[in-house]
Parts: sequence; C-alpha cells; structure tokens
Amino acid sequence: MNISDILPFLIPLILLEFSLLGYTLWHILTHKNYKHGNRTLWIVITIVGMQFIGPILYFIFGKEEA
Repeated sequence: MNISDILPFLIPLILLEFSLLGYTLWHILTHKNYKHGNRTLWIVITIVGMQFIGPILYFIFGKEEA
C-alpha cells in the first residue's frame, strides 16, 4: 500500500478536520457564554483535541443554546 493509494480519502478528511476546527475556534472567540467552563478552557480543549474530539466536545458540552 502506497500513500498515493489512500490520498484521495485522506485529503477530504484533513479538509473537514481543519474546517471544523476553524469554525469551532471562530464560535468560541465570538461568543461570551458557555454551558460549562470558560473561553480559555474551550480553546485549549479544542486545539489539544484537534482530531474531531475537541470540536465535538465543545458543541456538545460548551456551546450555550441561543
């Protein structure tokens, strides 16, 4: 198996991951209220857990309903 064999599957996954990270960071930085924790905590969780886990945790536990 060569890297060029899995590249068509890897590129969309990487793009999705970075777009989800970008949207999550944008949302954290533009809102002031969170269900749990504060802005600094959610930025750290999002960046450290970058591989889908951090952003998903934020939208489940951190994002306050409008």
